[in-house]
Amino acid sequence: MHDPEEIIIYCPYCGEALDVLVDTSAGEQKYYEDCAVCCSPILFVLSEDDAGEMVIDVKRDDE
Repeated sequence: MHDPEEIIIYCPYCGEALDVLVDTSAGEQKYYEDCAVCCSPILFVLSEDDAGEMVIDVKRDDE
């Protein structure tokens, strides 16, 4: 079992840097997590790149 990775993302709404825990061992996934600063819903998209590495993309709810 893998421990979640702590990464820094920037809120696509308010631009604040946020420390978030991401479980990359679960494979490709999409989920929402609210910004700790402005409370807007951030869409997290985890996908695998051509090299097999997990890539994390964050988007606004309306993108």
